[in-house]
Amino acid sequence: MTHKLKITIRGVVQGVGFRPFVYRLASEMHIKGWIINSSQGVFIEAESDKATLENFSERIRTERPANSYIQSFESSWLDPEGFTEFEIRESKEQGSKTALVLPDISTCPDCLDEIFDPNNRRYLYPFTNCTNCGPRFSIIADLPYDRCNTTMGEFEMCPECRAEYTDPLNRRFHAEPTACPKCGPKVTLLDNNGKLLAEKNDAINMAADLIRGGKIVALKGIGGYQLICDARNGTASRELRTRKRRSEKPFAMMFPDINSVKAECEVSAEEERLLCSVEAPIVLLKRKRGIDSVISDECAGTNPYFGIMLPYSPLHHILMRELGFPVIATSGNISEEPICTTEEQAFEKLSGIADVFLVHNRKILRHVDDSITRIVNGREMMMRRARGYAPLPLVMDGIKGTVLATGPHLKNTIAVNKDSNVFVSQHIGDLENVESINAFKNVVSDLTAFYELKPDRVICDMHPDYISTRYAESMKEKVQSLQVHKVQHHYAHVLSCMAESGLEGEVLGVSWDGTGFGTDGTIWGGEFLLSNGAEFRRAAHLAPFRLPAGEQAIQDVWKTGYSLLYSVFGKDCDNLPNIEFLKNTAQTRLIRQMLEKDINSPVTTSAGRLFDGAAAIAGIRNKATFEAQAAMEFEFAAESYSDELKTNDYFTFETVKNSNGVYEISWSNIIRSLAEGALRGEAKGLLALKFHNSMAEIIVNTAKLLKINRVVLTGGCFLNKLLLERSISRLEEEGFKVYWHQRVPTGDGGISAGQMKFASYLK
Repeated sequence: MTHKLKITIRGVVQGVGFRPFVYRLASEMHIKGWIINSSQGVFIEAESDKATLENFSERIRTERPANSYIQSFESSWLDPEGFTEFEIRESKEQGSKTALVLPDISTCPDCLDEIFDPNNRRYLYPFTNCTNCGPRFSIIADLPYDRCNTTMGEFEMCPECRAEYTDPLNRRFHAEPTACPKCGPKVTLLDNNGKLLAEKNDAINMAADLIRGGKIVALKGIGGYQLICDARNGTASRELRTRKRRSEKPFAMMFPDINSVKAECEVSAEEERLLCSVEAPIVLLKRKRGIDSVISDECAGTNPYFGIMLPYSPLHHILMRELGFPVIATSGNISEEPICTTEEQAFEKLSGIADVFLVHNRKILRHVDDSITRIVNGREMMMRRARGYAPLPLVMDGIKGTVLATGPHLKNTIAVNKDSNVFVSQHIGDLENVESINAFKNVVSDLTAFYELKPDRVICDMHPDYISTRYAESMKEKVQSLQVHKVQHHYAHVLSCMAESGLEGEVLGVSWDGTGFGTDGTIWGGEFLLSNGAEFRRAAHLAPFRLPAGEQAIQDVWKTGYSLLYSVFGKDCDNLPNIEFLKNTAQTRLIRQMLEKDINSPVTTSAGRLFDGAAAIAGIRNKATFEAQAAMEFEFAAESYSDELKTNDYFTFETVKNSNGVYEISWSNIIRSLAEGALRGEAKGLLALKFHNSMAEIIVNTAKLLKINRVVLTGGCFLNKLLLERSISRLEEEGFKVYWHQRVPTGDGGISAGQMKFASYLK
């Protein structure tokens, strides 16, 4: 007896070859009916006997395309209509838009084979793609995901491409960016005045020759421009630093293949899997010691890690195959601004940096940086979430209505929801300049328009001066019925980790970072928060100290170091020998006066600033040229301390309850011991290791005092691999269940997700 089964599938089911997969499966099983895309997902009606249809349904679930993701799978039995064939029908735009957009996907093996096959019509074509790979999020303007709704709509397909595109048995069936050298985009090479130098393959070959010769190339990639030069060439790398005004911060690099990476770095199985994944992020890898490295010291300085990615677009693959050596591949922007996406932006911003521009005529609709990840404790941890990951959603139940989370001020991301799907945006950056603020506004407009959303609630940070907070308040001024809720920064960090870990109920959130506006109006950053639903209690924190010169202490970390020493030793700290920054008595006298008279010396409990100050006292670094540089080098000093002498020793500390019943962890003895060790001439690595051990012991001791079994580790300080792994290890040794970030950044890039989690508790 013939039955009819109606199937509705929602999730990542567009742009991944889902329809041709179902078509082939139905043909194989002699099933009649149809499949269609809509702005809500994929709809199927299928007729056969009941057992065959049940098997068909199960095979769709289990054999689905690798890049697809099924969020919901609904089926119902209907009266049969007597279909005579199985067909793929034209897409329809109907109802509320709920279909998920796939991130930009790295080039698949089949397309790579074609690109490097001299007999293939796509030989060395830099825009080769299929349903299994290629641009998605960066080129799509609207749902459903059809060619006319992408930037490829302006390229009319040639007969050969059209035949592939319309053949359900071809892997390019409805692969919207389908193109070839006859009908698709093309690359050109321009000088920094916009003069044409070469086209097509000649452009790539000339760019490669220029890179070999020490020149800097601005390459238009998937989600924006990259600045590329020879990573082996110290002169070229140094010139890039000078032109980009990036004196010491490490550059990301692109290597030709996995074997060239293994020649320079230690690569675990997990790290290799991550490097070669379809997401193809930048992965932080430990450099090999004692080898004759080909990489210039200008690329990463003394940093023991390289940020490395493999080629992920056809253009990258062709260029890197031609070069055969590692290149710097850093964001094509002026420092602290969003990456350029158009030729106009690139020539305005990068003409003083790049010697030539390797561009193409496929438009980029939205900027998408390279994602950054690393392996911590045997699993992936996201550091910057963008290409390859955004805008895939998190699932959060309980959110009522439509919510916009405007995120933090630094490392901003925003988030919106469509029912239980929470879409966290790609990395936007620091909202410190007009360009970044405009990018923030564009992303808000972009994501809300994508899913036709009109927020009735906005969640923002408590800090009154954050651009993201002011934006939320400005929305309220325009729409009086809009509800605006402010969430404390460190609590949002905790909620972010809870959201991705699927946690409800009471947890102890250890939220450590550089800066966050506290409920008492001071700067928090070393917090132990008891979280239970929509409320939290500040149960413990690091003892407060002062930041002389305020935000200047973030760069001049010696000022924080002096403040800590002054808190412990008083005026006698000026007479301590062997601490480098104390030798400049004129500058220390000024800082002492600021502390004594309480001039521009805000109070903080920041763990991040404590790491900075300790690094200065230990003689690691007195000034930072980029964010967290001193703390990073402090971590590296501890890591490099020889294995034979590694110790579990730590500096003792005291914990007391203050008048409010909140535990305060005194760091005074830690700083005293650190300074005394420096005075005795103890190895900097040993001092650094003991300090890290001490901070982990603070976490363990506080967890014991508060007697909460589930501990969440979150905030920018836990980008410190040594601190995080040591804390996890010690907590687990003491019987605690530990949670930390995986797919959402532990730094401020995860704040918007935490704000959305807060929304799930609102009535």
